[in-house]
Amino acid sequence: MTQPTTAEQQRLNATTTREIDWKKWGPYLADRAWGTVREDYSAYGTAWESLSHDQSRSRAYRWSEDGIGGICDRMQTLCFGLALWNGHDPILKERFFGLTGNEGNHGEDVKEYYFYLDSTPTHSYMKMLYKYPQAEFPYWKLIDENKQRDRNAFEYELIDTGVFNDSRYFDVFIEYAKAAPDDILIKISIANRGPEAAELDVLPQLWFRNDWSWGKTDHPRPSLRAINDTTIQADHAELGERWLYCNNGRAQGSPLLLFTENESNKERLWSAANDSPYVKDAFHDYLINGKSNRVNPDRTGSKAAAQYHLRIDPGQTTVLQLRLSNQYSNRPFDDFDSIFAQRLQEANEFYAAIQVQSLSDDEKSVQRQAFAGLLWSKQFYHYNVERWLYGDPIGPPPPIERQKGRNHEWTHVDSRDIISMPDKWEYPWFAAWDLAFHTIAIALIDPEFAKRQLLLMLREWYMHPNGQIPAYEWAFGDVNPPVHAWAAWRVYKIDKKHTGVADTDFLERIFHKLLLNFTWWVNRKDAEGNNVFQGGFLGLDNIGVFDRSSPLPTGGHIEQSDGTSWMGMYCLNLMAIALELARTEPAYEDVATKFFEHFMYIANAMNNIAGEGIELWDDQDEFFYDVLHLGQTKFRLKVRSMVGLIPLFAVETIDPELIDMLPRFKRRLEWFLTNKPELARLVSHWDVPGSGQRRLFGLLRGHRMKRVLKRMLDETEFLSEYGISALSKYHAANPYIIHVDGQEYRVDYQPAESNTSVFGGNSNWRGPIWLPVNYLIIESLQKFHHYYSDDFRVEYPTNSGQFLSLNEIAAELSRRLINIFLKDEEGHRPVYGGTEIFQNDPHWRDYILFFEYFHGDNGAGLGASHQTGWTALIAKLIQQSGGEHSEK
Repeated sequence: MTQPTTAEQQRLNATTTREIDWKKWGPYLADRAWGTVREDYSAYGTAWESLSHDQSRSRAYRWSEDGIGGICDRMQTLCFGLALWNGHDPILKERFFGLTGNEGNHGEDVKEYYFYLDSTPTHSYMKMLYKYPQAEFPYWKLIDENKQRDRNAFEYELIDTGVFNDSRYFDVFIEYAKAAPDDILIKISIANRGPEAAELDVLPQLWFRNDWSWGKTDHPRPSLRAINDTTIQADHAELGERWLYCNNGRAQGSPLLLFTENESNKERLWSAANDSPYVKDAFHDYLINGKSNRVNPDRTGSKAAAQYHLRIDPGQTTVLQLRLSNQYSNRPFDDFDSIFAQRLQEANEFYAAIQVQSLSDDEKSVQRQAFAGLLWSKQFYHYNVERWLYGDPIGPPPPIERQKGRNHEWTHVDSRDIISMPDKWEYPWFAAWDLAFHTIAIALIDPEFAKRQLLLMLREWYMHPNGQIPAYEWAFGDVNPPVHAWAAWRVYKIDKKHTGVADTDFLERIFHKLLLNFTWWVNRKDAEGNNVFQGGFLGLDNIGVFDRSSPLPTGGHIEQSDGTSWMGMYCLNLMAIALELARTEPAYEDVATKFFEHFMYIANAMNNIAGEGIELWDDQDEFFYDVLHLGQTKFRLKVRSMVGLIPLFAVETIDPELIDMLPRFKRRLEWFLTNKPELARLVSHWDVPGSGQRRLFGLLRGHRMKRVLKRMLDETEFLSEYGISALSKYHAANPYIIHVDGQEYRVDYQPAESNTSVFGGNSNWRGPIWLPVNYLIIESLQKFHHYYSDDFRVEYPTNSGQFLSLNEIAAELSRRLINIFLKDEEGHRPVYGGTEIFQNDPHWRDYILFFEYFHGDNGAGLGASHQTGWTALIAKLIQQSGGEHSEK
């Protein structure tokens, strides 16, 4: 099946072949650059305090820029974003505000309402919405109230402050349409939702990222200047000339052009003299404090704005038009409306060709907004760790303590790339295992970008020379689940199905780099050489009794059910890739054999660690648990959690036709199964009439799989109305408690936010529903069904008396997850819980936020509110539910 060649698909094709670079400009500007590791120059890694929100308006960023609804070029040379002032705020609204990890009672949290509504993969059309209160923004009220609340209390949100009462706010829609790759039309539509006329200053801003204040550069300093009352010219040695055309705002009159420098205000920050009176926060001082001498009267600088002072009647909308182009024009707005209309029509045609037509309008809307959030969350990521650790040629050297602190073993990292981020505010940096999940949804609309993202994390400026993949910016050396091979295999198959072309070049390239990573796992994370792995916290932040990313407070170590299961899955993924490559290159048969054998030894080890009779499987509870080693003592940590379900993920089937095509692999497989009878029992085979025997490789087979599914599908344990919870409800009445050396350690069922400080406490795997692992559960059930067929039936839900095939159960779980976002019979969306304005107000109820995780009992969104990254997997589930089935 190949996608229809829509106009947007043609742009994608031209970008892939490098004929025309339609992706040169995009939403690559962060939602937050302050409070990140890159901008942290403290001695002991206190990133949240090193560059705070209060400093952000005055301090030039070293590594990247941020803004509201902004765009920039691929190297973030020139940036465009929106600033707003309602006449009451103490701060010019140039960037989103939120609580730092130390201020929020449940960790960091953006305290703004904005929605990514649409985007094509080339960003030829984009749209977002920001809701800006007309009253003073309650910065300190949000900080003070949340500071008073403990982890058992709800977060205090912006809507709780009352600033949206009586709909006294502006809806600010920001849209982009590309006339050409370097010719971008910008439309800003401001609707007054309140009952009275209200005034607003709108400042579209254009600025150069400051790359000149840190040492020698290879090009002269860039500049912006006014060439008339409505046009700003940008000059850059590498980017060339650009012009920002500012329409006169129709009835509002011409804008006022303002200029300053993108330089730190040393006087405000450090009580030092400024080199120039024109500094980064000049527009704030000009508007808020009435300091007209802060802007450059010569109308030149490296940061500029077009100030529109608007008065908007209740219920009315004012539209501003701008154009950022590499072409000079005397009539830049003649074709503005027609181009916008054309690009929107082409975006509709692109998604009409992709979306399953049997989907409801609500499902299509949710899916398209999921794609939009995913595409808007691309970001320019710039980080040279060696320069960050040891300092720039100009400026004081960083504190000596940092040279042995965070990321000091990753000095090879030197990045300037566009990366799909989990969330551009709360997680404005890459996370390797998140990224793997992003690519599954991305592959539906832009498989080439999905493939490039997977390859990127394995490039020499990211992957450690020892083979480790960096986890995320806060600690590159942490260990994430090894899902990169799974994602590569899935993206390859999705791409092949949709394009009709098998990109074996991609598969081979990524396979060779994954071999290095696999070797790192085997050498570093199998402490005792017994094929049982200790991977650290593995992304499941505080699901266990201990913080597994740190040395155990009890001493000893943990043999991890999930770490070992992830490695079993890794083996099978690499085996499947090797078998695919062996279709045309027989040498890969030997490599496939190696991973088949390694999987077998891992499967055996889970049943008998190092031959010592300690199993991760508990026969009494019929569930998998971690095993804690304390000196000579070993015992299971009997927490019924996602850790015990992850063995389901290690499953693969091989059809007899493929086995017959690969004689060397077949001979080795048969020899192994004949001569290793104690391991042969771990492999199942299924007689298919007329076609031989289909093989099933899995850590779980018939009996044990049914026992695990019995717990997983029990509504008194893991099965929620909205998916599979991370922890069994059994622990609500029966918390798991152990005492070691007089200290109590416990795990309670917590369906919402965490009430523990383990691993920071800002995310919680003790009861909520998480999309990535739910997606893997669904896919694993589909794989098992491919082997067992409809004849293998399981009670669903447990104790209901209803028996379904595994494929039917996968579909039912998908539907529960999708229902988190869809309107129910009363028109309410579970994702928004009891927040009335989101459920009933016509200006809120159809805009979707894709949260980090979801309440285990009622499906309400929790954690990061814009984590469309892995939560965009819902787009793939919606696609399948409409008739497109998982690729086998």
